[in-house]
Amino acid sequence: MILIQQPMQDKNFRRGRKEANQNGTTAKKAEKKGFFQQFGSLKNVPRFFKMIWKVSPKLTLWNIVLRLVQSAVPLTMLYVGKEIVDEVVALIEQHQRGQFSLENWQSFPIWYWVVLEFVLAVASSLLGRAISLTDSLLGDLVNNDSSVQIIRHAATLDLYQFEDANFYDKLERARTQTSGRTALMSMVLGQGQDLITVLFLSGGLIAFNPWLLLILVVAVIPSFIGESKFNQESYSLSRSWTPERREIDYLRYIGASNETAKEIKIFGLEHFIADRFKVISDKYFLANQKLALKRAAWGSLFSALGTASYYAAYVFVIWQTIVGLITLGTLTFLAGAFSRLQGLLQGIVSRFTRIAETSLYLQDLFDFLELKPMAQSHAGGRKVPRPMQQGFVFENVGFRYPETDIWALRHLSFTLHPGEKLALVGENGAGKTTLVKLLAHLYEPSEGRILLDGVDLCEYDPNDLRREIGIIFQDYVRFMFTASENIAIGNIGEKENRPRIEDSAHKSLADTVVATLPKKYEQMLGKRFSGGVDLSGGQWQKVALARAYMREAQLIILDEPTASLDARAEHEVFVRFAELMKGKAAVLISHRFSTVRMADRILFLENGELLELGSHEELLAQGGKYAELFRLQAKGYV
Repeated sequence: MILIQQPMQDKNFRRGRKEANQNGTTAKKAEKKGFFQQFGSLKNVPRFFKMIWKVSPKLTLWNIVLRLVQSAVPLTMLYVGKEIVDEVVALIEQHQRGQFSLENWQSFPIWYWVVLEFVLAVASSLLGRAISLTDSLLGDLVNNDSSVQIIRHAATLDLYQFEDANFYDKLERARTQTSGRTALMSMVLGQGQDLITVLFLSGGLIAFNPWLLLILVVAVIPSFIGESKFNQESYSLSRSWTPERREIDYLRYIGASNETAKEIKIFGLEHFIADRFKVISDKYFLANQKLALKRAAWGSLFSALGTASYYAAYVFVIWQTIVGLITLGTLTFLAGAFSRLQGLLQGIVSRFTRIAETSLYLQDLFDFLELKPMAQSHAGGRKVPRPMQQGFVFENVGFRYPETDIWALRHLSFTLHPGEKLALVGENGAGKTTLVKLLAHLYEPSEGRILLDGVDLCEYDPNDLRREIGIIFQDYVRFMFTASENIAIGNIGEKENRPRIEDSAHKSLADTVVATLPKKYEQMLGKRFSGGVDLSGGQWQKVALARAYMREAQLIILDEPTASLDARAEHEVFVRFAELMKGKAAVLISHRFSTVRMADRILFLENGELLELGSHEELLAQGGKYAELFRLQAKGYV
């Protein structure tokens, strides 16, 4: 089936604002997680690294090996530096005693240590670049893979889930946090590398004086607690403001878009939109600013405590050097090791809480991927009969959207026979589009059932069922693809079948549109990308209509497909439609009764219920609501 539907931006925008205004502070408080709950999110990290390993085992292994080697470099560099200082001191003493000679300076041991330090410095730089490269490559692969998973999983969910604001919040968080997932990967790998480095450096400190390590550990505890608290509050703020941030993005989009530019200029909406954007964005800024100021103030205090601990230990080491308990080289080693350990531990503490915070965002991805269709009967395996024998039967079908008591359709019973052309008529909001979505198995009935050849639609393989249905909605999408691809969307597996694409274009009159394009079928449509050419509403509809002809469907559904065409073009399209759909079931929705008359039977809906059913002549003879509206429209042509 061809699923072509406009984004639900407007509806979800209104719903999101209403929901945010109603729930306000209560929603924000409910989002907050406790300290231990925050760190419970670390359970997501192993699952995340399974994703990374699956994407590229080779790159992942190389990254780990490089980091293991890099983690040993700092201790080695410090030890080499210690030996260089001790050698320099020894040479100075020799010179003062008159035992120093420059004749054999090339053989001084100090030069071996200098060469080794140079080699280590070069190796460290190369290892760092190699790690950055593998991080970047892995990050791109993970981002691409997670985006593919989101796209594919979204296709398995119910259509009306996309029409729910809460669902859109989950989708938005999962979709927009790709950079966070890359950062999380680098942070966790870097954390492992730094922990190994800390073990090496700690071993060096313990060998000289274990008390130095204890001072260091105690000094970072306040920083650890503070970072954890503020990261938890940052996540709570970001999550609870999701509806408002979606509204901000929506206002930013409509305020500067080719699709809205005409209305913005004509109605002078720029100040209205800009002011609304400023009000909401300023509120978010102030909330974020308050948290940022608190975080900066407490962070400065904790940093000062860490610095004080470092200098306390530094004074202790200097005193030991002065009294001759350790050498000058050991002083430089201990001072360097302590300084690096302090930086590493503070970084580990800060990164650990950020890992916990980012893992909370990672939970959003997994939560979305674990969403199930609200209707649980999608797993049918039966193949659709080819050809259909009895057709579609609605048995007392009713449908209402989740979390609402209003019925969109109710008590609907009728049969769509194979090869029959059925027109759906009714005023706006009568339920016509909802009916065809049920027929196409995009929705499932809330009550009653729909049968195909005596079998419930839920028992059929949904993909096999939708392959037998071609449908164009009134709010079809104008894809920013080439003309050829725009038509092939109807049966994307045939995107390279140019004869079939051209034949479909001919049947829908889209070939007359393509003939005017500079690059013909290879012309990019729409103005979003360079070199694109926009079409008129009528031209777009011909292209969209061609999609329905791309597949060998047994049922064709046209939901107001010719609303933008002039009367002559509409008549020609439906004449071709009637000729080419012989032997196939067809459903068409149109407000023009001249078009509706082409159907074998007409189903008139009112307030979601079947009011009248029959041929054009039969309904006129009944003198009911259909006859009334037909005569009313006919007067406009007199």
